Parts: sequence; structure tokens; C-alpha cells
Amino acid sequence: MTACAQCLVRNRAICASLGPAELEELNKLARRQTIQRGQPLIWQGGESVLVANVIEGVLKLSTSTPDGREQIVGLVYPGDFIGRPFGETSAHSVTALTDARLCSFTRATFDQFARTHPALEHKLLQRTLADLDHARHWMLLIARKSARERIATFLIDMSHRLGQTNCAGPDALDSFALPLDRQQIGDLLGLTIETVSRQITQLRAAGMIDTPDRRTIAIRDRSAMAAIAGL
Repeated sequence: MTACAQCLVRNRAICASLGPAELEELNKLARRQTIQRGQPLIWQGGESVLVANVIEGVLKLSTSTPDGREQIVGLVYPGDFIGRPFGETSAHSVTALTDARLCSFTRATFDQFARTHPALEHKLLQRTLADLDHARHWMLLIARKSARERIATFLIDMSHRLGQTNCAGPDALDSFALPLDRQQIGDLLGLTIETVSRQITQLRAAGMIDTPDRRTIAIRDRSAMAAIAGL
């Protein structure tokens, strides 16, 4: 129980639905692992052999086009669940954008545990539906919003997700390091790297953000940013 009791995301991860005895049982099946920035964890189309709770760090979900190009289709933050339980193959590749810590399980072992614990299965269903809602929201973002609206939405969303690492943290961070470079942001939002750089420059010129260095974003006018994002 020590590892679970000290877990930074235990109140937000899917195992939050379990009681003390169930957590102890699940803890015995877990393996804590650290992966380095750039290290792949899961491969698209590969056998689904593991699932994991993200404790620290940010990872990307990506798919490959027939001509070999990579498309980033989502980001995974602390408290999120990765892998494909009850599935034989992985739909996406998962790669660390930053150094990350995971609480991982073999997929077969986790599936067996989940089948005998309805609360965990229910939490998995809730998480799946939330991911589906987020995917639909992202489709709207890409299809209907302007470049500035996409960038503003992305930065506001990231400030909230990174601020929710644990229940004692702020609701949103006013300053944070981007885990993606400009090209990756463009891939995620359907923009060119030049457009991403131009929109960030314009937001900075308008006094809404500051960029102390190329990776750091400091939000100076959250209400104006939210208005642009339509939030």
C-alpha cells in the first residue's frame, strides 16, 4: 500500500475507485517504471502487452500514415491511463515527450483483475467515454477554429492539465514548459510550424502570453485567452 498511498495521482487515476484491500491487491500486480524523453512505450499495430497509469510526465499518442509520416493524435498527462485493455493490438504508438514515471501492468493481468472488480470496469468505461468526448471536441477544434483559436485553446487546455497533477496543486498553471516543439504543436493542431510561431508571436505582442524561452509559456491574460478560445 505504500506506493499507492504516496502516488501523486491516486485520486485521479482509474484505481481511485478501489478500496484499500483492492488497492493492495492491484499494487502487487504493478510495476513502477521510468522512461526517458523520446522513448517509445507502445507501437501502433503491435501486440497489446501492457497498460499503465501515468504518474509523472507527458506522452504523445501518434499514428503513422501509409507513406510513413507521423500524426500526433493526442497527449497523455499525469493521471491518464494508456494502453488498450481487453484488446489484442494497439491502435496508436505511445512515446514519452518528457521523462515520465508509470505504474504499469501486463495487459492480461490487468484484464483479469478488472473482470472481477466491477468498480474498476465502470471507471474504465467512464474514462473511455471522456476520451471519446475529448476526441470529438478536438475534431471541432481542427475543423472549425482559426489558427489563433486553436493555439489559445491548446495553451489553456495544457495549463489546466499540467495544473492537475495532484489534488493539492492549482487548477491551472500560469507558467509551464511546453513538452512539444513548434513542429509537434503544428502536427497536433493541423498547422504549419510557421503558423504556430506567428500566432505565438502575436499573442505575446498582444500581452496575453510571455515566452521567457522557446519552451516556456507564461499566461498573462487568461480571460482574454479564454475568450479567443471560446471557453
